[in-house]
Amino acid sequence: MNFFQRTGPMALGSRLRQMSERMTQEAARIYGMYDLEMEPRWFPVLYSLGQNDGQSVAQLAEDIGHSQASVSQIIKEMAKQDYITITKGTTDARKTIVTLSDKSRQQLPALDTQMKDVAMAVETMLAQTQHNLWKALDELDYYLDQQGLFDRVNQQRKQRESQQVVIVPYSEEYHDAFRSLNVEWITTYFKMEAADYQALDRPNEKILDRGGFIYIALYEGEPLGCCALIKMDDYTYELAKMAVSPKAQGKHMGYLLGKSILQKAKELGAEKVYLESNTLLKPAIRLYHKLGFQQVQGYQSPYERCNIQMEVKL
Repeated sequence: MNFFQRTGPMALGSRLRQMSERMTQEAARIYGMYDLEMEPRWFPVLYSLGQNDGQSVAQLAEDIGHSQASVSQIIKEMAKQDYITITKGTTDARKTIVTLSDKSRQQLPALDTQMKDVAMAVETMLAQTQHNLWKALDELDYYLDQQGLFDRVNQQRKQRESQQVVIVPYSEEYHDAFRSLNVEWITTYFKMEAADYQALDRPNEKILDRGGFIYIALYEGEPLGCCALIKMDDYTYELAKMAVSPKAQGKHMGYLLGKSILQKAKELGAEKVYLESNTLLKPAIRLYHKLGFQQVQGYQSPYERCNIQMEVKL
């Protein structure tokens, strides 16, 4: 069993790179067969200029789907072999204009013949395959445009790590964590206020004994997140004191805490859940919207830092 049979699709990049190297070697031999003294990597630039001569580096890069740095490197190589000429733009001296040289134009008929033969050979080969590789590459490009491989892998990592997050009810053993997690995030952006000290120093008295609830989020047994539900009246609760350690970023801990606290609010008979925040905390605001919260007005807040109020109907 070869390497790619053992790894499967996980090694897609390596497989494509190996295939690219193989096709490049084949292309070099094919150019030699037609007495074309050129590097395979020059082909996109040469073909583009053959269709529309006198382009800038930026235009070439856009046309062939390369970076400008890559195109600049290619045209330097081509210029050394007298395949192109490089001049400054007549209206904008900052632009580099690339045109075909006489040497290139003399080789265009041979290149045109070669391209026709290559096209027929490739189409015949693709017709023999069970899966059309060219169409598959178009599909792969499309889905990578929707979401790159990096983001897809990062999403899988987050999903895997979020499965290791355990949400548990508050108990005295988590008091220090509940306090320190909140102090950490509050002092990162704002300052501690009197209402903060009251709730964090005496959570039993200020939250639990009044009909509220607190959840703690554990990751590998370590308390790295928390969220409280404070009773406002028989049908309204406040989502408060949500904090997640920077160590737990990317594990969906805030979302899992929010979903758990909203479910608990339903169990307690709440009809809506209210919260206070600050628009400076953009990730938090996005999370609240994701949880279904919408902006409201009219509540009195004990916090100076509060500049947005939100609620969700259950």
